Amino acid sequence: MTATALVTTGNPAPKRRMKRRTGQTIIWMIGLTLLTIVVIYPLLWLFASTFKPNSEFGSNQGLIPNAPTLDNYVKVAEGIAGISMWTFFSNSLILAVSAVIGTVLSSALAAYAFARVKFKGLGILFTAMIGTLLLPFHVVIIPQYIWFQKLGFVDTFVPLILPKFLATEAFFVFLIVQFIRQIPRDMDEAARIDGAGHARIFWSIILPLVKPALITSAIFTFIWTWNDFMGPLLYLNSPENYPLPIALRLYNDQTSASDYGATVTASFVALIPVLLFFIVFQRFLIGGVATQGLKG
Repeated sequence: MTATALVTTGNPAPKRRMKRRTGQTIIWMIGLTLLTIVVIYPLLWLFASTFKPNSEFGSNQGLIPNAPTLDNYVKVAEGIAGISMWTFFSNSLILAVSAVIGTVLSSALAAYAFARVKFKGLGILFTAMIGTLLLPFHVVIIPQYIWFQKLGFVDTFVPLILPKFLATEAFFVFLIVQFIRQIPRDMDEAARIDGAGHARIFWSIILPLVKPALITSAIFTFIWTWNDFMGPLLYLNSPENYPLPIALRLYNDQTSASDYGATVTASFVALIPVLLFFIVFQRFLIGGVATQGLKG
């Protein structure tokens, strides 16, 4: 048998493998497409329902409205109970932005102390901090409410913002601690030789290197605060102080008949900032997850 014959007889195997890989790729693409449709369908339904009149809710379960209308957007733009939607939107924005600033700053400071500063009782305090992750939020609701009520802070944003500046989010503290521990201590020692203290090391060395963890903390804090219902429900009594999650309830409580069209539309409008925030910063989130696999 000649060399040409050997080459000719050896060709079918690679072709079969290529066809098999192509078939697997097609199957994966079909599966991922179906999964994407399942995940995105609720969002598409929510958007399409903003154009449905109230009469179609309950009778038209499909995606496309029978009689599209913009009345729901007009109602939402006008506001409710004499308060514009922009007021609710502004309240949510104030709470979310303040929570992001407070959580990221305080968590980073606490994480630096746990990861780089040696002091008596470090292990006990760190263990206690991790232990708070197992403590249900409902356990501390009554004590916290009593404290803020005696201080006169009920019906203000203080109970919702102040704890964020006290490093109360143990999950984010733990996350940043893990990032800081991956940074070589040689960098700290070199900075100390140059006369830098803890403040300069934290600001000039640590913070730039843990940016993925800070962005990840900011994303989750923004989303959780923007969608928070329990906290504002407990501490806010005046409608002009309501954020969007509480304001949505007004569309169902104002009369005996619920305004489903306005409720769905307001829900979609409230969802837009979260989607935009996540889209803008998602690459930092992915970078933070990828960095977890690296060692300094």
